Amino acid sequence: MHATTLAVADIERSAAFYTALFGIEGSGIIGTEYVATDTAAGGTTAMFTLDDGLIVSVYGRDDMRKDASVALATDPSTTIGHFEESREAADAFLERARAAGATMLEPPYTRPWGMYSGFFQDPDGHLWEVVANPGLGDPAAGA
Repeated sequence: MHATTLAVADIERSAAFYTALFGIEGSGIIGTEYVATDTAAGGTTAMFTLDDGLIVSVYGRDDMRKDASVALATDPSTTIGHFEESREAADAFLERARAAGATMLEPPYTRPWGMYSGFFQDPDGHLWEVVANPGLGDPAAGA
């Protein structure tokens, strides 16, 4: 099992965004009984388990900073990739992101090597790339 945790400014806002994006029932918010102190992180988070088993979690920026004992970057320095099997499925996922409140970036396009992709940012600026790769799911299609 794998998880990615995103540091966010407002857990409720981010939980609502990801609930709409992933089409999941409920807010996903847990751990509200564990309240932060001046020096210790709280436990409030929202977790979403996707069909492939990946858990996407959102956690307060201040709590993440306290947990990790490190200053957090303010600019997105990584891209979260989401792969779809077709251009139509990628476009549908991008539309769900837009409807959920994502900031849509340049329109999706086909790269010279055949990969179709588009980008959006969630309410906290986390950068997502949605990819439709013609060979996705077909091991014979190449590396």
